[in-house]
This record gives sequence, structure tokens and C-alpha cells, in this order.
Amino acid sequence: MTHNPILSVTDLAISFTSQKETNQVIHGISYQLYPNEILGIVGESGSGKSVSSLAIMGLLPKRITRITQGKITYLGQNLTTLTNKAFQTIRGREIAMIFQEPMSSLNPSMICGKQVEEILLQHTTLSKTEAKAETLSLFEKVKLPDPKRVYTAYPHEISGGQKQRVMIAMAIACKPKILIADEPTTALDVTVQKEIIQLLKTLQKETKMSIIFISHDLSLVSEIAHRVLVMYQGHIVEQGHCQDIFKAPTHLYTQALIASKPTFGERLQQLPTIKDYIEGTTKTAIVTKAERDKRHQAIYAKPPLLEVVNLEKAYFSKTGWFTKPDVFKAVNQVSFKLYEGETLGLVGESGCGKSTLSNAILLLDKATSGAILYKGRDITQLNKAEERALRKDIQIIFQDPYASLNPRIPVGRAILEPMQVHGIEQTNSARKNKVIDLLERVGLSASDFNKYPHEFSGGQRQRIGIARAIALNPKLIICDESVSALDISVQAQVLNLLNDLKANYNFTYIFISHDLSVVKYMSDQLLVMNQGKIEELGDADAIYAAPKKAYTKKLINAIPKGL
Repeated sequence: MTHNPILSVTDLAISFTSQKETNQVIHGISYQLYPNEILGIVGESGSGKSVSSLAIMGLLPKRITRITQGKITYLGQNLTTLTNKAFQTIRGREIAMIFQEPMSSLNPSMICGKQVEEILLQHTTLSKTEAKAETLSLFEKVKLPDPKRVYTAYPHEISGGQKQRVMIAMAIACKPKILIADEPTTALDVTVQKEIIQLLKTLQKETKMSIIFISHDLSLVSEIAHRVLVMYQGHIVEQGHCQDIFKAPTHLYTQALIASKPTFGERLQQLPTIKDYIEGTTKTAIVTKAERDKRHQAIYAKPPLLEVVNLEKAYFSKTGWFTKPDVFKAVNQVSFKLYEGETLGLVGESGCGKSTLSNAILLLDKATSGAILYKGRDITQLNKAEERALRKDIQIIFQDPYASLNPRIPVGRAILEPMQVHGIEQTNSARKNKVIDLLERVGLSASDFNKYPHEFSGGQRQRIGIARAIALNPKLIICDESVSALDISVQAQVLNLLNDLKANYNFTYIFISHDLSVVKYMSDQLLVMNQGKIEELGDADAIYAAPKKAYTKKLINAIPKGL
């Protein structure tokens, strides 16, 4: 690595300005990026990772943000003094960016091939035919299956991992010297995540470009970066070589980030959170194997709460007038039992049938065949009134709490309304008291009752989703990727909360996630799905220790293990 940096950020401060006040969000940060280097930037939401990287791209919103001090130097040129027109010659050609959410970054009305071609035609002297050939070659380079099909496909016609590859192809199209990857794998399966990491590493080796890799997942950054810097509340609190920071972190915040992720070794009764670390109140009580076995004996001695028998969900699509419809079995001959007080972990890659199975159990999407026995009764045969009564007993906590809350209704009312529908409590004032009690139980306050969803952070909205699910005193709660979009320390808080509620109310969970370390921490039994079928089913610890099937081994091997 040469000693001359390709990019230097020196004493950079950025403020958000409104009519009322100016609020500094980046407080004089300094770091260097060297040629042929991968630099990891780690921190949680609001730490300033994305804001500082948008400043490098010249993409800070002009009306509400201002660089108040410092400079960003790229090959001797101060980027903070450039006009928008001057930036256009650098952006995309010399410094490119992969954004966090490919679906909203790709144009839904344009085929994928044309979106990449557009960049080549704008920044290079290639003809249309040459640009098309170069696009197909880029699609091959980023290992897209069937590049010709992806070229003519619209973004909604390809998977999340494929969309992310199209974004990468677009970012590397002009062979940039710097690539900024902002949380490029957050919503992806572990196996796809591993592929994207490997792809970025390979591309970096081939092209010798420098990469800034931004993530809130420390163990993921350890798999790709040479050096890492840790951001907290707009400051860089620690920076250095990956191994040094992982083996011997000096800052409390870094220590907390590493500790609050569930490990594959001992199972702690409570995950430590950032707050615990900073206040020095971490608890390290471990769940022993004997305690776990004793709990399991009590749980499995009773009859099952839910029994799924040979369940199938098929989708039919007709390709022509006289052809037989194509049959796609999203859930295929699935059978398992779920006991009261148990947490069943459900894992598998996107498209394996996890959500289709949970929708069938919730009766949101009727099964094609098979039976779902709840307390011994087949719920697929219920009439509308019986179905409505059952809704109270089986609830769901959604992946995206913002999309599942009505933005025009205060959160207190959003929790109170289902209680009214199901006749819980006699009066509205009694219901309101219960809602306030629930808000306090999930770590919010009575003053939040009249606030709207947009006034909360992602982690707080997830707590509101949990409060709404438990307001009806359900027996079974399906957690569908309910912590996947959360920062590691917020995730630790939410997982602790779910375990506390389970202990207090004897809830039963079906816990769906693509983060296998989280599933192992939460689960008693583990159900691995692949292409609509059960691949493996058994005690969570036993499966992680010795997976029997090649597919399960592949999933476990894909998890970033840290250093």
C-alpha cells in the first residue's frame, strides 16, 4: 500500500439546517483512503456513516445541509469547492456508489440493461452496440445468471441479490478509482451476502480500485476490510487495522458493538446492549445445557399448540389458451409440531417458502391442501366468524414496522383499535390504560401515545409493532424478519424484550430470520426450509453443532464469523 492517500477527509463537519436551528451531525472527522485498499466504516443508524459518504459524492441535499468546516481531497483536488457541473465528470466515472436499497435506486420503468448502458453512453465514447456488449460483459463479471435475460428484465422481475448485482455492475461500469458501498448486503440472505462480499473482493483485486465499505455489522466488515473506522454520534471513536480493532477494541462503544451480537458459543440469558456497556451494568449470566434441557422437558410433555400436517400451497400460472397451467409449490408437504412456550426458528434463503408458510398459518393465504391444527382443531375449515375470533390468538410482528403502521393514526390508537374490535377491556379508558402499560413494557413512555409513526426511530417503531401484537393477549406470535433491519444494539434490546415477554406471558413464537446467529440464540427447535420443503428439523443447538444436510451446512458456513 502506498503512503499517498487517494482520498483524504480532513476535519470535516456537516450541519443540518432548518428555519429554526442548525444542528451539527458530523463533528470534525478525519481519515484517509489509500489506493488498492478496502476501508470499512462501522456504526449504527445516525452515527453519520451515510452522510459523510454522500458528502464525498457531492450528493448532500443542498437546501438542508452544509459543510461547515474541513475538506475532502481526491487526488489533490478539494471536492467541497466543486460546482455541480464539475462533480458530474467525477461522479460515476471516478467515484461511484452502491446504495443500500437497490429497488429504490433502480428505475422501475427501465429494463436493467438500459440503465447500465445509460452510464456508459454518458461517461465514455462507446457506441450503442459497444455499450450493450460491455453491459453484458459486466453482467457476466458480477456473476448474474443468464445475463441476456437480466438485460431485458425490469427490476421487479429479478431477485434482491440480482438487483444488487445490477447496481454493482452499474457502479463499476466506468472502472472508478473509488467505490463506496453503503450497506450493500443488509437485506440479503447470508448465502447471497457471502457471494456479494466475495464478488466485491474479487473485483477489487482485479481492478485495484479502493472501496469504502459501510455497514452496521462488525463481523461482516471483518470479512472484507483491511482497515476499519468506528463512528458513533458523528465522531470517529476508533480506527485501525481490522484485526487490532476486533481483537483489542479500546473504545467502550466498539466493545459493546462486538458483544451485543449473539455468538455461536454460550447462550447468555440477556444480550448486553450499548447502554449496559456505557453504564457498566452488563449481565453475563449463561443459560446452561441442564437448564435448557429441563425447560424443554416441561414444554414437550404437553400436547402441541399447533400442528401442521402435509401442508401445501401451490400457485398456478397459465402461459397460453390451450396449455396446462404451470404449478409452483411454494410450500410442499410440510409437517411439524409447535408447543406452548416454545420458540421455533424458521430459516432458509429468500423464496424457500418461509413467509408463504407463515401466511398460511395466519390464514392470510389459504393453503391448497393439508391441515393446520390449532389446539387440536383444523383452522383451515373455519367459517368467517370463527376465523375472526382466531385472529386474536395468532398475531404477527412484521419486518417493516413503518409500512405496517398507518402514518395518519397516532400509535396509541393503532394499538387500541384491534382491542376494541376483539372486545378486550370494557371501556376505552381501560383500553387506553392498558395501551400505556404496554408502551411502558416495551420501553416507550405514556407520552408516546399521541405521537405518529414518523416521530420514532426504526427500533422504536419495532417496539410499537410488538406492543400492538401483544395487546390482544395472543397465544402464538409470528416474528417475520422482525429484527433484520435494526442496528445491532437495538436488535439486542428487541431480542431481550421478546424473551422477557415470552417468560412473563408464556408466548409461543415462530421466529423467521435470515440471520442465523440470531435464530440460534432465540430458538428451541430449528426448521430449515429449502424450495418449499423441510430440509432439516431438530434442536437448534444440535443442528448448529452438527448439521446433517449439505444445504444447512452451506447456510451456516455463510455466516460472517468475525475474527
